[in-house]
Amino acid sequence: LGLGRIRLAIGGSMGGQQALEWAVEEPDRFDQLCVLATNAFHSPWGIAFNEAQRMALESGGREQGLETARAIAMLSYRNYGIFGRSQSEGNAGKIDGYRASSYQRYQGEKLRRRFDPDSYRVLSKAMDSHHLGRGRESAEAALASIRARTLVVGIRSDILFPVEEQEFLARHIPQGSLVVIESPYGHDGFLVETETIGRHLLAFLNRRPAAARPTYLPGTESF
Repeated sequence: LGLGRIRLAIGGSMGGQQALEWAVEEPDRFDQLCVLATNAFHSPWGIAFNEAQRMALESGGREQGLETARAIAMLSYRNYGIFGRSQSEGNAGKIDGYRASSYQRYQGEKLRRRFDPDSYRVLSKAMDSHHLGRGRESAEAALASIRARTLVVGIRSDILFPVEEQEFLARHIPQGSLVVIESPYGHDGFLVETETIGRHLLAFLNRRPAAARPTYLPGTESF
């Protein structure tokens, strides 16, 4: 792309994994970094969710398999609470045709119309293989090499990329700071809570770089 210095790189989820890898690979190129709902290496929990989706692709045919894979993924993107709030039934006598059922089918059909099953499989494998420590001393050492001022954003209700993973990032990035936002939407909160995230990002950008590494306070901002 012919880019020289990058003033700010932003990435969420898999995009955050990519942004971190680039910031480790080219530490002098990035001034500032904002990564949301992401991690230093993909967890066994995340890999298991992705494998279940690939099993659906393998057993259900291309189109039906992709729909089922997406329905599985939606369970990891959201959580118990938001399904209860958005898909509850008002009729106690209902025994079929549940809102939660139709929602899952709708999400599967919507993705099937716009996405390729092979691309879905490859992207899930790429996410599984994410590990900043590969070919380096460790994930901690890789994070310690990042020179960019970094804002890490976690979502309290995220079950796919839990807050402990963002705490790990902020703890080991020399100029890392952490914001944990409250959202009922789980992992999808990084796509939904644009106003809240924008406010924290603007505050981060308006702060002068610290002369020394800030104190890390789990679950709070630490600039």
